[in-house]
Amino acid sequence: MLHTIAPARPTLVVPATTTWPEFRGLWKPMLDEVWACLNAAGVHGGCPNVMLYLDDRPSVEIGVLRAEPVPLAGRVVVSALPAGPVATTVHRGPYSELGAAHEAVLAWCAAQGLRTAGPRWEIYGPHDPDPARTETEVCYLLTQPSSSSAPPS
Repeated sequence: MLHTIAPARPTLVVPATTTWPEFRGLWKPMLDEVWACLNAAGVHGGCPNVMLYLDDRPSVEIGVLRAEPVPLAGRVVVSALPAGPVATTVHRGPYSELGAAHEAVLAWCAAQGLRTAGPRWEIYGPHDPDPARTETEVCYLLTQPSSSSAPPS
C-alpha cells in the first residue's frame, strides 16, 4: 500500500450514471466507444484503460489515460483522474480477484486512520494473455485533513 499525492491525469472517457447491475453490461461498450474515437484518430495503443467511480450510485467515467488531444466523437469527452492524496496498491492477477485489492486498500486506510473521499479508480496495465501477469493499479482519493485537526502552532 502507498499513501501519496496524485496529480490530475488527463483522460478521454464516456461518462454515465447507472446502477451496479446495469454497469456490468455497459462498461465494455463505453470503452469500445473511446477506442473507436482513438482508432479513428490513428491511435491504436499506448493509452492505459481507466475506470473512474465517482460515487456509489455509480457515476462512472470509462476510458483511457490520454494527454494528447484527438478529435472527439460520440459521447467521448476530455476529463481527468482526480488530484490529491490517495491510497493505492497494484493488483497482480486476474480481474476476477480485483475486489480483494479494493478491500485491502480500504482495510489499510482504516488501520491508518485515513478516510476515503468517495472517488476511486483503476488503471489497467498492458494487456497480458496470462491473467497471472495482469496488473491493475487501484486508487482511492482520500479526504484532506481539516485545519481543525492540525496541531496548534
